[in-house]
Amino acid sequence: MTRIGITTTVPVEIILAAGHIPVDLNNIFITSPEAGKFVEAAEEAGYPRNICGWIKGLYSIVVNRDGNTGDGIDKVIAVTQGDCSNTHALMETYELAGVETIPFAYPYDRDYDLLKLQMEKLMGALGTDWEAVAAVKHQLDKLRLKVAEIDRLTWEENTVSGFHNHLYQVSCSDFNSDLTAFEADVDAFLTKTASAAEYTDDLRLGFIGVPPIFPDLYPYLETMGARVVYNEVQRQFAMPFVTDDIVEQYRLYTYPYGVFGRIKDIEAEIERRNLDGIVHYVQSFCFRQIEDIILREKLDIPILTIEGDKPGKIDARTRLRIDSFLEMLR
Repeated sequence: MTRIGITTTVPVEIILAAGHIPVDLNNIFITSPEAGKFVEAAEEAGYPRNICGWIKGLYSIVVNRDGNTGDGIDKVIAVTQGDCSNTHALMETYELAGVETIPFAYPYDRDYDLLKLQMEKLMGALGTDWEAVAAVKHQLDKLRLKVAEIDRLTWEENTVSGFHNHLYQVSCSDFNSDLTAFEADVDAFLTKTASAAEYTDDLRLGFIGVPPIFPDLYPYLETMGARVVYNEVQRQFAMPFVTDDIVEQYRLYTYPYGVFGRIKDIEAEIERRNLDGIVHYVQSFCFRQIEDIILREKLDIPILTIEGDKPGKIDARTRLRIDSFLEMLR
């Protein structure tokens, strides 16, 4: 089976229906103890310093220091619209290293026919059809409902940590490249959670923006008496909206489209989950930083914006800002 790298969430049902293995390059990068070295390796290969750390990590996961392809990735599906503008150049540097790339674009205006066409082109490139994709979707729908239960337990029963809420939902981009093992892990976690003690944190937070490059953010918040009970983008990766139409499923997925659709979803969850405040994470050198202006204008809730560059622990200045924000909320 072919291992196919993805640069962000794509219609994973198509990859699985074609008999291939999806590999979210972001998850491989950020969970590696060598994450910082991956960034350095990309810079040594010529990537500018003022380019997003995630993009540099995605490059080095696939292309080794010697210029050869690594990590057993046979080809990469790169999202050319609806994620990161730097992905275009990332694709070109992949191609320079001999890595086959397949473009996929989310139409900005959520046009149904254009999205369907993109999905059909991806099916043609990978060798599958609508019938096989529908069968995989039916299987994944059941698994996604289990992950949705982890999310519900986080905010309604208060028995799941913000980190585990993040982890299981963000993993739905590729299901850790092994559907069977991932479902067994989810089942075991749900069983364990059934007897878990209730969290008693005095502050309930939302986390919006791209997943953080800081691995210790969630544990730090909990040591300070706050817990993330809403992970915006991670929840979207888990496809929280139930529909039988797979094209509609990826139209309802908010992340690749305009910020105002995201705001509607965030506003609904602020009320439903009874949030006290929001942490907005922005990545250095990312165009999405500009959206912070709109989010602050439209969301009627205290917001702390924090910025990350390279993988590593939260720096002292950011910890101080978090502490002050939590104290202000209290």
